[in-house]
Amino acid sequence: MPLLRIRTEIEDGPGRLASLTAALARRGANILGLSVQLDADGVVDEFIVDVPRGGPDARALAEALGAAGGTRTAVLPARPHDLVDEPTRALALAARLRARPNAVPEILGELLRADEARWDAPGGEEPDRCDLLIPVRGRSVRLRRAGLPFTATEAARADALVRAALPTVPPPSAFRRIALRDGTQAVVRPVEPRDGDAVRALHERCSLDSRRMRYFSPKPYPPRRSFERFCDPSRGLTLVAEGPDGSLLALAHLVLVRDPGAAEVAFLVEDAWQGRGLGRGLAELLLALARDRGLVEVRATALSENARMRRLLTSLGGRTRRTEDTAIVEIRLRLDGRPAEPGALAGWAGERRI
Repeated sequence: MPLLRIRTEIEDGPGRLASLTAALARRGANILGLSVQLDADGVVDEFIVDVPRGGPDARALAEALGAAGGTRTAVLPARPHDLVDEPTRALALAARLRARPNAVPEILGELLRADEARWDAPGGEEPDRCDLLIPVRGRSVRLRRAGLPFTATEAARADALVRAALPTVPPPSAFRRIALRDGTQAVVRPVEPRDGDAVRALHERCSLDSRRMRYFSPKPYPPRRSFERFCDPSRGLTLVAEGPDGSLLALAHLVLVRDPGAAEVAFLVEDAWQGRGLGRGLAELLLALARDRGLVEVRATALSENARMRRLLTSLGGRTRRTEDTAIVEIRLRLDGRPAEPGALAGWAGERRI
């Protein structure tokens, strides 16, 4: 029976994956492998299937998935080697790369099943949807794969493989000093259980408007259960910024979400310390830490009127999108080294104002 690799994009939601698997089953396709990946505009589901001889061809399978809600569907031949467990395959390739560091293009090409893999010439042509550039020690490897554009998750896998097998710099530390625009030094570190009273005091010093921008309501202080989640590393990472007198000036959150490879960010900065570069310093640190953890996208949900938050994240490469609630927008920022696709608000007058 022929093996096929099928990749399709679908809106993330309950039952969406089930509708795709049912559509394949009705066509007699037997699913042998499945992975869920993140990309610019949603979730990408990838299947390895075998189909009976004389069964549906690639076009028929694509049409069946399209009727089930899939878009941008690609169906290509697969090989038995593609059924190898993905984590096992990646670990084996990392071991090979450590032993043969000059074989970076070859090994990255094998990792992402590229049609072509080579060192990129300085000042080379801009990558298109079939290309992917992976930075490697001051150079770049260009991968090309026709008919199956690389996803953000795949880009993150390649970057993680390079950093794991060819470490060049120490990973970013969550402990850091941030120099503000006026020269003041803020100490940034992970939140600790002992910070409960200081976090409460920070909220009490923040204005109603600052708390509303953070929580969408002027709540006085997050409940103890929420603070305990701040301190739980399995849920993400929360940073605090300490001022010269030891008081807390800001909170910055990186919260893991159910979508693979994604996390949400949120910030609360005391009013007296806003506009002094602290928020940007915290955002840049969170993005570096997220990238080091293999995440491929961060998101923030903000009130449409929160120009400060939108301005900060769009200046770092984020794209703003409308939501079902006209008072709320979502900002998404890619971490795989490629620019985000234009969002639904691109060119919107409100986007240009910030």
